[in-house]
Amino acid sequence: MMKSVAFAALAAGLALPICAAASTEPGTHNGTWSVELVTESGLCNARYSYALAIREGQVQLVSGGAGVRVNGHVGPDGLVGLNVSNGAATGTGTGRLQAGTGAGTWKVSSLCSGRWTARRSDTRTAQAE
Repeated sequence: MMKSVAFAALAAGLALPICAAASTEPGTHNGTWSVELVTESGLCNARYSYALAIREGQVQLVSGGAGVRVNGHVGPDGLVGLNVSNGAATGTGTGRLQAGTGAGTWKVSSLCSGRWTARRSDTRTAQAE
């Protein structure tokens, strides 16, 4: 159960490297993101990999464990804030998405914590105007 909780928290975190100035265009971060979480302290597995979808700033878990819930938001500037739960265990993730990549930190209560990285896993094509 602890491993599932860690996964959930990690997936929320989330769901993102800090680079140059962030875009403020709505929907800039829309798409599917591959997220890898690395445990740096605590009782969780060493690594977790998940897929998250972002649509108009809202984060949704695409792949993960049964019972995991993700509630989060990505601002126009790429700032990420996520809450993850699995049963009684809860976790948070924060960070930033930018130009197809992202990074941040995550924590599951006092059980474990670490860092996450993300990469946009789908390609977006420009639309003709």
